[in-house]
Amino acid sequence: MSLYYSAAGSSRISKAKAKKPPLRRSSSSPFSGHPRQKSLGRSSSKADVSREDDLLEDRLEDLGLVATLAHDLSLRDVAQVIPYVRRRMFTSLPEQASGMSSTRIAEVLNFRRSLPPIVTVAHLHAVLNSPTTTERETAELVRAGLVRRIVVPGRGVGGSSVGEGLVLMEDWTRMVSEGEELDDQIRANFLDILRRRPAVMSLPSSLFSVEEARQLMRGGFLTASNASWSSSDILSCPGMGSRGTLMSLSRVASRSASGSMAAVGGEGAVHDVGGGGGGGGGGSHGRRDGESHGRRGGESHGRHDSPGRRDGTDSPLFKGGAFQLSLPTTGPYLRLLTSARAHLLSLLSRSKYREAPLDLLRERWDGGIAGDDASSRSRKARGEFTGVLPGRTRKWKQFYGLSFEWVLGECVGAGLVELFETGSVGKAARAT
Repeated sequence: MSLYYSAAGSSRISKAKAKKPPLRRSSSSPFSGHPRQKSLGRSSSKADVSREDDLLEDRLEDLGLVATLAHDLSLRDVAQVIPYVRRRMFTSLPEQASGMSSTRIAEVLNFRRSLPPIVTVAHLHAVLNSPTTTERETAELVRAGLVRRIVVPGRGVGGSSVGEGLVLMEDWTRMVSEGEELDDQIRANFLDILRRRPAVMSLPSSLFSVEEARQLMRGGFLTASNASWSSSDILSCPGMGSRGTLMSLSRVASRSASGSMAAVGGEGAVHDVGGGGGGGGGGSHGRRDGESHGRRGGESHGRHDSPGRRDGTDSPLFKGGAFQLSLPTTGPYLRLLTSARAHLLSLLSRSKYREAPLDLLRERWDGGIAGDDASSRSRKARGEFTGVLPGRTRKWKQFYGLSFEWVLGECVGAGLVELFETGSVGKAARAT
């Protein structure tokens, strides 16, 4: 018998065991006793923005504004800057891992080729550091017939307005020569008018017949500058030739009350279009017939005397009207320009003080794609993730590969963004 024997084993008194909670299964996992928490998903874009803002918690040091964006010291005048800006408008297509199909690549190339060769005056001011000298040189080139101005009224408000653009005369001549909507004679006459009037931005309507105006408008080389009528008027109602047709009757009906006599052309509608026929009221009929005969005789006499009436230029559209010079596909170019400006400003607004170094702003514009440095190429060779494909970014999906330097020059020239030097991170941009 052991000396350590006790009655604990035979005692009838026992401790109450803790009861297990109902509907709870036992688990052999060592982490079963830990409290459960929701899993952390992928951080949202707002969280990414907040992390970027943590890097720029304080304002960047400002050591002075940058006078010009030009890196090439050989750029001295406007005639050199215009081709320079056009060459730097788009980035080249990625040779490998572009993320775009062959159809999308063809669409991007065709869109780039179709844009007009316009360079805004604001971009010239961003590249050249003397606005006065730039305007003086531009005026001299325009008078010499080497450069033409093109005005875009009503596009944008304030600093976001496009304003004026410049086009080399050789590019303008090439586009007119390649116009498929123009006849040879109309093309030659239009080019002759442009050479004889190098400084004008609008042309009087008396210089063109209805057929010439129709072809030039369809080709995109003329637009209507009068607010009282638009380009559709000259295309759908070319003067006296449309009288008595369905188009003329629809215009009359749209201006008159339904069910009235005026809605069908009035009492003398049949005689006005050269018809006849009987009807009650001999006296009134004879009076209307004589009046309509006199009108027809006057119109016929005028058509033989005035060459303008033969082609329909007696229409009110050609009385004191004017046409604005334009280029084909100017609309897509303006939409691309204004949307790119707005997107760059939105990228700057992600920072706390609406300013960021140019390297960080360029990375945001490119969409976080893989870099072209040695470390990025090494990670790509090892099969590691180095960024998204270019074809999945907004730069290529919406802006067709528009370069960051070109958009930055447009914003700086328009006064939307200013560049300044910092002591640690190089050049930086700030929204004004």
